[in-house]
Amino acid sequence: MNFIALRMLMGDRGRYFGIVLGLTFAALLITQQSSIFAGLMTRTFAAITDSPLADVWVMDPKVQYIEDIKPLQDTQLYRVRGVQGVLWAVPLYKGTLRARLENGTFQSVNVVGLDDATLIGGPPEMVEGSLSDLRRSDGVIVDVVGANGKLARPARSAGEKPTPLRVGDTLELNDHRAAVVGICRVSRTFQSQPVVYTTYSRATILAPRERKLLSFVLAKANPGVSPAELCDRIRKATGLAAYTRDGFIDLTIRYYMKYTGIPINFGTAVLLGFIVGYIVRGHYRLSKEDAGA
Repeated sequence: MNFIALRMLMGDRGRYFGIVLGLTFAALLITQQSSIFAGLMTRTFAAITDSPLADVWVMDPKVQYIEDIKPLQDTQLYRVRGVQGVLWAVPLYKGTLRARLENGTFQSVNVVGLDDATLIGGPPEMVEGSLSDLRRSDGVIVDVVGANGKLARPARSAGEKPTPLRVGDTLELNDHRAAVVGICRVSRTFQSQPVVYTTYSRATILAPRERKLLSFVLAKANPGVSPAELCDRIRKATGLAAYTRDGFIDLTIRYYMKYTGIPINFGTAVLLGFIVGYIVRGHYRLSKEDAGA
């Protein structure tokens, strides 16, 4: 029976190879576009997954996703620390600053300011140097992709390659000197901009002067208190928005799904692959019925 089925399938070599190529292209298109979509969505919340120690993210109630930063007053940190069930709470600065390169051009970078005492929220992996080196004067840590790419020293002559940024080099961030004390590896962000880590106090100096500079408060729940329960307590006590790590990821994904054209573009490509496969399969079926007739 199997032999007969194979002979019926492969009797017309040209049609057989056309069907195989058509279905292969359809499957490739569906798989490739779905994979790109999943990878792109993962980049939107990379900053959240790179800070696994925090159970709860506290922010302004109007925040819609991770990059939609609406700064808080520094006093909000102490209000969060006063909520029952909070083991610890630390400040986090997140913003975009301009880095001036040696040739005079400017490059936007994502600056993350960590709590000076604990350095919670730092990069998940260090390539060179140590996280504690941030406590050095003017110290910053740069992600390895940015150090080798957009923040690399420009080539001095035609034909030469740019020189990667290394420990001991200096940057100019918003007209302030910054010394590179470490190179880290982080998840790629949605904008693919270089990521620079420093302490919270130094980040507030580098940033343009504003009345409010606290981007987020990272909190840890006491043993026996679930993150969801702690979020409810923080909301009731402070009036701020509080999300578990997974809840903040869901909030970010929902924003990109609702307010960007990403799902429509990739969904159209996947649907096109499905239609191509269906047409090829339908054409083969009709051909078999004609042959049987």
